[in-house]
Amino acid sequence: MGLSTHVLDTMHGCPAAGMDIALYATDGGEARLIRRETLNHDGRTQTPLFDNATLRPGTYRLSFEVAAYFAAKGVELPSPNFLNQVNLDFGVAHADQHYHVPLLVSPWSYSTYRGS
Repeated sequence: MGLSTHVLDTMHGCPAAGMDIALYATDGGEARLIRRETLNHDGRTQTPLFDNATLRPGTYRLSFEVAAYFAAKGVELPSPNFLNQVNLDFGVAHADQHYHVPLLVSPWSYSTYRGS
């Protein structure tokens, strides 16, 4: 399956439908945009970010537009807000394995893990 993500809105207890994300390939301090997506009704991309044939070992960044998502849901955020973007930098060591990068997020906290 390659690389996938899933975002859950822990403030409202639902998938983060409509959240914008971006995937970058990273090399040291440089980041090259690979694609932008808006999450579907289930808080996922319509297709995997990479499939088995295109995933390569390397370092990547997923950037999640957290503040914009919560503002669009009508959440009153302080100025400046606590979380604006959540950037997750991670490595892919084995392109023959599936890498799932979920995000659990509220306006004030987040957590992630390597899922299956």
